Amino acid sequence: MEHITIAVLMTCYNRKLKTLATLESLFNQTLTSKIALTVYLVDDGSTDCTAESVQQTYPQVKIFSGDGNLFWNGGMRLAFSEAMKDEPDYYLWLNDDTVLEPEALNSLLATSSQLIEKGETKAIVAGSTYDPDTGDFTYGGIVKITPLLPFKFRFLEPTTTAQSCDSMNGNCVLIPRSVVQVVGNLDPAFIHYLSDWEYGLRARQKGCTVWIAPGYQGTCSPNPQSTKIDAANMSEGLQKMSQPKGLAFKDATLQPWEEWKVFAQRHGGLFWPIYWLLPYRRLVWLSVLSKLGLTKNKTQGERDG
Repeated sequence: MEHITIAVLMTCYNRKLKTLATLESLFNQTLTSKIALTVYLVDDGSTDCTAESVQQTYPQVKIFSGDGNLFWNGGMRLAFSEAMKDEPDYYLWLNDDTVLEPEALNSLLATSSQLIEKGETKAIVAGSTYDPDTGDFTYGGIVKITPLLPFKFRFLEPTTTAQSCDSMNGNCVLIPRSVVQVVGNLDPAFIHYLSDWEYGLRARQKGCTVWIAPGYQGTCSPNPQSTKIDAANMSEGLQKMSQPKGLAFKDATLQPWEEWKVFAQRHGGLFWPIYWLLPYRRLVWLSVLSKLGLTKNKTQGERDG
């Protein structure tokens, strides 16, 4: 095996124990000496001494500081840009709440190698995760349900073989240099959500492919919704929707107007204005119900990394 360099991109915010657990699983990978890992970790203004603990436990990690307003996309963009200066063979997106199986990286690299042998020289390989408590699938690849509905996706659960998909969650993703040379960094138009899905879709537009590796590569609990609402008046709903994590319902999240507009324009085809405005009909309907006194307003806010 030839020497392989992998830049591991991470961002964190006030999840010290989870971040340390993720790093422990990373450095416990069963890798040969020909695979070299360099971690680029952006600490987005944590107040729980995450950066200090990481520096003490894993001094080889390169730590960069944010001001608390980077969120996932901003933090990962910064880590990405720093890693790109060193031109590694691969980039690994790794969420700070994802605990890798010991053979995770070997599985991703083997899948990438097999795809290259088949002519897929610009292939992103995503890893799948499951809930450590329930064993249920949580994150991985996504596929379109029908070409007629460009934003109707379903998750693609792993099997014993690599599977092609339309895009992926950013929890555990291996991206070869050949893809980065074509696609570049994550898009600054997004703050927290959508940017990982958008990257995969953009990569496919540029002639790259997206796959999930066989089996599961790690565990990751489903994230709790940051903002929940059962009914809201228009002003309150719009205010919550403009926040980086959007307005969350039980089964969907309304993204900030401008971010969703960029996503819809880029990937919605000729009818993108319809796809842009369609999700917000629920907010209008809830506002009407609220004014009629037919619902009770319940809100809850919480920021997680």
